[in-house]
Amino acid sequence: MRQTYDETTDPSFGAKHLPRVRAKMAEQGLDGMLVPHEDEHQNEYLPAANDRLAWVSGFTGSAGAGVVLTDRAAVFADGRYTVQVRAQVDAQQFEILDLVEGGVPAYLERAPKGAVIGYDPRLHSPDALAVLKKAAAKAGATLKPVEVNPVDQAWGDERPAQPMAPVVPHDDKYAGESSASKRARIGEAVAKAGADATVLTAPASIAWLFNIRGGDVIRTPLPLSQAIVKTDGTARLFMDPRKVTNELPGWLGDAVTLEAPEALDGALDALAGEKVLVDPGQSSAWYFDRLEATGANVVRGMDPCTLPRAQKNAVEIEGSRQAHIRDGAALSRFLHWVDTTAQQTLPDEREVAETLERFREETGALKDLSFDTIAGAGPNGALPHYKPVTRTIRKIENGSLLLVDGGGQYLDGTTDVTRTMAIGAPTADQRRMFTLVLKGHIAMAVVRFPAGTTGHQIDALARLPMWMQGFDYDHGTGHGVGSYLGVHEGPQRIAKAVNSQPLLTGMILSNEPGYYREGHWGIRIETLQVVTAPEPIPGGERPMHGFEQLTLAPLDRKLIDVDLLTADERAYVDAYHAEVWAKVGPLMDGEAKAWLEAACASL
Repeated sequence: MRQTYDETTDPSFGAKHLPRVRAKMAEQGLDGMLVPHEDEHQNEYLPAANDRLAWVSGFTGSAGAGVVLTDRAAVFADGRYTVQVRAQVDAQQFEILDLVEGGVPAYLERAPKGAVIGYDPRLHSPDALAVLKKAAAKAGATLKPVEVNPVDQAWGDERPAQPMAPVVPHDDKYAGESSASKRARIGEAVAKAGADATVLTAPASIAWLFNIRGGDVIRTPLPLSQAIVKTDGTARLFMDPRKVTNELPGWLGDAVTLEAPEALDGALDALAGEKVLVDPGQSSAWYFDRLEATGANVVRGMDPCTLPRAQKNAVEIEGSRQAHIRDGAALSRFLHWVDTTAQQTLPDEREVAETLERFREETGALKDLSFDTIAGAGPNGALPHYKPVTRTIRKIENGSLLLVDGGGQYLDGTTDVTRTMAIGAPTADQRRMFTLVLKGHIAMAVVRFPAGTTGHQIDALARLPMWMQGFDYDHGTGHGVGSYLGVHEGPQRIAKAVNSQPLLTGMILSNEPGYYREGHWGIRIETLQVVTAPEPIPGGERPMHGFEQLTLAPLDRKLIDVDLLTADERAYVDAYHAEVWAKVGPLMDGEAKAWLEAACASL
């Protein structure tokens, strides 16, 4: 569980590994090879064995891509990783480009005419692949599927083994619904989509549907596996027998057949002549190619588990509340430590992250972190997705800010929270910028919105206080969060980018506006909140959704410029702190409890 601070890659990877990849490309008659960050399960966070982009280039961000040509190569990263990618990747070996502005398609439009560029159909969704093929065609180049990935061949014996974490039942008292009930619902949804069966490849969907959890993906209790589910709710579940625990077959029941991964090809072949629902955004092109080759009729549609998984039931929401109260006590002890001990000793980022992890472990309920803790002191806090590693670790300094973003995996819920703290007396400028971020955060916390509203339609509310002063931030405002699953979960999100998914009752999202002054410090305020059912507003005409706050941890009062808040905003902060004190206070004791009471007093 413990977070490590060693770097697993270095910039020399490019010079060492590119020649090996190019040699394997040449053996297959390829002039290029696409190297996406995603793996066979379209995971965001990867087992080491599947992190091909990191092995080729050295870049370890959770979003990125690479293209290797015979005479040049490129790595793509988004705005969260601008600084990290330049530190990790050798610019002599790779051109470093923006993943969002143009990205891989724009690069392929400049590919050499007549070039044959390979791709692994197991690593690309068909939707993404269609865009890439169109871009390559513009250049007069072609994309060619490979049977064997040249990167895997070049990696050879150095490649880590595939993870084999045990797969265990996830009790109904946490899930809130039995797997049999879920499978019946999903079977009905498959039939409604006009299909006879669905192929599931997203580990989160499989974990949710069968009420199982694993440990194949770092910080996320996912079992890497695939499943075929029929309209009657019967299923075939494909996973390595070495991961199957003694209690698993009985837990799954007679309607679920456990099979080895090698049986998947034959199971897909057996769907010949049937209508099969597959998600072109979640499943790789290989499944579509294989099913079409066997004579199945592929029905393209959303993974039928995606929305039911995102809309938490009453048991999952109550579990999340309890997880956040427990986590809030750990956070409050940590914030007390930062405000007292750390102000004197000025520890480094590693000690900060380890202290927060220790307080979470002391709850006795922590299963894992939900991601590696971001502890950014001073300039490192200005990197939104900074992770402390030995080379970059800084000590906190008086007059600066400390940004800490971390979360826990508990059986009853997944947490993710960011707090920014002043070290020493904050400047007027720091207080002003913190308060502008807070104003945006409050706007997103209190907003009411009608059914059918999407995240991108309300994103500007969190940015408006900063926009009015000429500032902005280059990441989304909110991501979905799972229930003892992934800390990043779709399809819901709050961001500038257009997203057609309405926010639905029971969806959990983060609320995390920020501000980052490069070379100086960063500010982010993040809480998780759940979409509430539509309710009438006195004097109004239409019922409106809202948000219930889940995260319970005080804000740093020293950083709040009360004069910049409206009366309603001050009332919100006071009410939020009163709730923190009421729910977390009873779990505290001693000096930390007295500190929390003072931290939660009204402004």
